Amino acid sequence: MSDTSSSHPAALAPGESAPVVEARNLGLTFPTGDGDVVALSDVNLTINKGDFVSFIGPSGCGKTTFLRTIADLEKPTSGTLTVNGQTAENARKDRAYGYVFQAAALYPWRTIEKNVALPLEIMGYSKAQQDERIKRTMDLVNLSGFEQKYPWQLSGGMQQRASIARALSFDADLLLMDEPFGALDEIVRDHLNSELLKLWERTQKTICFVTHSIPEAVYLSTKIVVMSPRPGRVTDVIESPLPRERPLDIRETPEFLEIAARVRDGLRAGHSYDEGMV
Repeated sequence: MSDTSSSHPAALAPGESAPVVEARNLGLTFPTGDGDVVALSDVNLTINKGDFVSFIGPSGCGKTTFLRTIADLEKPTSGTLTVNGQTAENARKDRAYGYVFQAAALYPWRTIEKNVALPLEIMGYSKAQQDERIKRTMDLVNLSGFEQKYPWQLSGGMQQRASIARALSFDADLLLMDEPFGALDEIVRDHLNSELLKLWERTQKTICFVTHSIPEAVYLSTKIVVMSPRPGRVTDVIESPLPRERPLDIRETPEFLEIAARVRDGLRAGHSYDEGMV
């Protein structure tokens, strides 16, 4: 068993920057009353600054678990993981990331402005700093004018945009997104996908994004990580050749469909591998 808190990143050449996330032979096993459950096994992955990386695979394949290890919400039981060249625990203490959950998780008794301000309050920002950051992030997610509304007064898509604004408010370079649009209808989802790409381009954040949707993964990503059923393994890492600027109709192009077919083949291959182990 490896203790990730004692791992050290490899020395970098002059002018070289550490990967934002680097996993080497990463494994995570949950002990249960019915025996151990292997959630992740031998995961090797490098995520560089400015990447938009989507994780796709069947339910229970470890996508969210991997995201949670980056956030130091779960502890790997083998291998190593670094975030910004340091341990995940130290990165968490440095507030290196914002996290957007599947549900917007907004406090119903707080206005949208107060929800976005919550991490800033916890981190001790002054009122003037809070006001400036709230205005900036509300502008980024196109929610200006809704500051005094309550979550129940907004649509599901607008609530998720408020959740993204909260994650962006303290300006972390890394944004972790756990299937944030999965519960939304297709029209709203398309719109938010397009808006998220614009936000990514404006902010230059590194984004890790969990999804079950092949078109969503292909449309959004510079890199698509295909995972197998439990125990979660990386079966393919696809570097997207699509341009960074992507209108929605790019999904009808041969290039897009070719990447989608490779993702689909990778998912099928993962299931075949799993069946062979039974």
